[in-house]
Amino acid sequence: MSYHTCVWIDHREARIFHITAKAVETTHIRDHGPAHHLHRKADHVGLGKVGMGEAFLADVSAALGQSKAILIMGPGTAKTDFKHHLDAKHPDIARNVWDVRAADHPTDGQIVAEARTYFHAEDRMR
Repeated sequence: MSYHTCVWIDHREARIFHITAKAVETTHIRDHGPAHHLHRKADHVGLGKVGMGEAFLADVSAALGQSKAILIMGPGTAKTDFKHHLDAKHPDIARNVWDVRAADHPTDGQIVAEARTYFHAEDRMR
């Protein structure tokens, strides 16, 4: 079990990083549900919205294990959609979410570096 976990999630995949002082264990989970396509009609103001599959969200939630400090990152609404899923279906995990932050499509190394910086600062304050 890792104390610190960072989840980067969009509507098609999640990358979970269990971070210790010396190592990182990475898990990638893809949504294998029906293909999603966003369409925008020229005469409408808003963009289409794609929901995440329940099986995908359940798999990502399960991958968090017993983490005690969770940082959720991602583009658009995916990160907050996942947080709302945790609040509704897994309140025991949701209590361990320390922050939700915007992040476009960084590399795994960039995600881990940002998470380490975040957790280092937060650990000192908590």
